[in-house]
Amino acid sequence: MSAVQGQTVDVPTEDGTADAYLVHPADGRPHPGVLLYQDAFGLRPHLRSMADRLAAAGYTVLVPNVFYRHGRAPVVELPEFIDLDARPEIFGKVGPLVQSLTPDLAMRDAAAYLRRLEEDPLVVDGPVALTGYCMGARLALLTAGTYPERVAAAAGFHGGRLATDAPDSPHLVAEHATAELYFGHADDDPSLPPEQIEQLERTLDAAGVRHRCEVYPGARHGFTQADTDAYDPKADERHWSALLDLLDRTF
Repeated sequence: MSAVQGQTVDVPTEDGTADAYLVHPADGRPHPGVLLYQDAFGLRPHLRSMADRLAAAGYTVLVPNVFYRHGRAPVVELPEFIDLDARPEIFGKVGPLVQSLTPDLAMRDAAAYLRRLEEDPLVVDGPVALTGYCMGARLALLTAGTYPERVAAAAGFHGGRLATDAPDSPHLVAEHATAELYFGHADDDPSLPPEQIEQLERTLDAAGVRHRCEVYPGARHGFTQADTDAYDPKADERHWSALLDLLDRTF
């Protein structure tokens, strides 16, 4: 794999400054940009390692701390291994952060993240790709539908609440997406029941959006996150294959 260079950067937003991790191949040349959206546990070593793997495959990757309004990462102190059954109080800390990031706020921030990639000399001109995990899958779908001209491809993995009855449900803007979309759903995921998967598919089909939605059998919500008890190595490697295939087709 190629050598990479990563650093913490600050991204000016309408509401302050978001700290973020930016990593790129060490060759000094511009590469396609990827915006990686975090899960609920936030910007931490595991997400940086995921970004490093993407960068080694030939991409310039930005991982913003989407909870920056509450402080710089880590916003919540986490154990090296996250086991919610053993430490249920962790979600008591991150849950309010997730709830506080409304779609309106998230999309205001997304404009800043996309602009940061657009202005970086290590990112090639043109639209970028998105990938998101858990809550990040929801943010990826919202961003693809809100800024269609700036997003060429978007992927989401073990996402939750993608097609709810709420007036700001992400699937309601999906019809505007021009990117190719890919979703790898967790099996038996309480945050994304079968009826939401079906609603998302119906919406994308009706809008003519290029997409693929797959359920990963036996995989739990959070299956890509190696620092949690939900990690599933087989499902994670399937995720990497699907994501890199999508990016290869796009760029």
